[in-house]
Amino acid sequence: MEEFAFYLEKNGEVGYADEIVSSVVYASGLPEASPNELVIFETGEIGQVISLGSKYVEILLLSHSQVKVGTRLARAGSVLEVPVGEFLLGNVVSPLGRMLSTPSGQTEKRKIDIHPEGLTAREVVETPFETGVAMVDLVVPLGMGQRELVIGNRKTGKSAFLLQVILNQARRGNICVYAGIGMKHHDLKSLSQFFKEQQIEKNTVLVASNASDPPGLIYLAPYTAMTVAEYFRDRGKNVLVILDDLTTHAESYREISLLARRFPGRNSYPGDIFYIHSRLLERSGNFKNGSITCLPVAESILGDLSGYIQTNLMSMTDGHIYFDNDLYDQGRRPAINPLLSVTRVGLQTQTGLLRDISRVLTGFIVQNDKLRQYLHFGAELSESVRQTLDMGERVLAFLDQKPEEIIPTNINILIFSGLWAGIWRGIPIDKMKTDMRALIAKFYKDQSFAKEVNDLVASSPNFNDLLGKIKRGTKVFGELQS
Repeated sequence: MEEFAFYLEKNGEVGYADEIVSSVVYASGLPEASPNELVIFETGEIGQVISLGSKYVEILLLSHSQVKVGTRLARAGSVLEVPVGEFLLGNVVSPLGRMLSTPSGQTEKRKIDIHPEGLTAREVVETPFETGVAMVDLVVPLGMGQRELVIGNRKTGKSAFLLQVILNQARRGNICVYAGIGMKHHDLKSLSQFFKEQQIEKNTVLVASNASDPPGLIYLAPYTAMTVAEYFRDRGKNVLVILDDLTTHAESYREISLLARRFPGRNSYPGDIFYIHSRLLERSGNFKNGSITCLPVAESILGDLSGYIQTNLMSMTDGHIYFDNDLYDQGRRPAINPLLSVTRVGLQTQTGLLRDISRVLTGFIVQNDKLRQYLHFGAELSESVRQTLDMGERVLAFLDQKPEEIIPTNINILIFSGLWAGIWRGIPIDKMKTDMRALIAKFYKDQSFAKEVNDLVASSPNFNDLLGKIKRGTKVFGELQS
């Protein structure tokens, strides 16, 4: 941006900071100011107009350093824009779009807060979105352009799951934009290092705001991330946006609103917090020229899903994936509770085979959970119940997945079908898991084996047909036994 003198001469208005309350500045002398307009202080700080009054203009400070009462300021005559382009890939960007090295001559800029695209620019969500996590792809499936909330307590594996999704999508050539909202500097550095170690930095952009940043910068982070995603979407790319996390974003906006003396609502959040988040998330979706799949993150407290921000986000997304603290303590990885997780759009992207498997798997998990509850009463178990419980342990072992593992959907389908057909009946679970990992490794290394698996899955219209082929002994089934 230009310096203070340039904007003072351009607009002919000079304002003065009359009162300062933390990061909110009350200024006079700007009669032509408009909402969301940028202002430049003579000391070099940047601010954004958030409210207009009869005597004062409320300005949100977007700089680390504070200003003093009496400091002069000038209108910029424009709203906040960030530079966008291919140069962002592999870099860490601030919420203001700043990075260590921006190529000279970069002229394209975009407003970070726009009206979401209307219905005429959107398409039906019909393409599956693979995460590489068996529990999600088979039980809680997602679609390209879906908005799925990731919710759970702290330290329950949400971040590990998000990194798995990024790794899978980036390796497929899709663009991934990660918005770190008020995160610790150490965590942001670990994210950047992870992208480099996995050699996916050329498909990723990290929009970073530190916990030590002023509330204004933390508030702008998800908007900048969505603007970057829209740039790549407009070039025909499929983009994944992760907003980690929106509870911190809501707290930052609450702090701004309370400092600006706005009337507090439920839990002291401002009355427009629902509008703020819904307007942001509505910018994602499946569009005619590309898709933006959004995974907003929300933190629950003591597993409570009925919090104000949490229920708000549930109502404006297409489902949620719940990370259960009890399952995490039991050693389940990922600790996703399939009974409390919901997907409203992903089911329509599934093939008939996947839909059958999802229904069978979900129903069996519910039945197994009920049977396990009876064990607490010391009930005698019949042979059929013992077999069901044994199968339940094997299914849970199949769904157990290490954070660094990425499993394609087709090999997941084949392994589960083999498990359901009884291939590993009577075999120790540890040996079964070793066999499953060997099959996954072979699927990655042996192209002919991968083609056979893909052809078998593609030629099976439903689950019963695939089970019949496995039981009759197909070529792939023979290699499974070996």
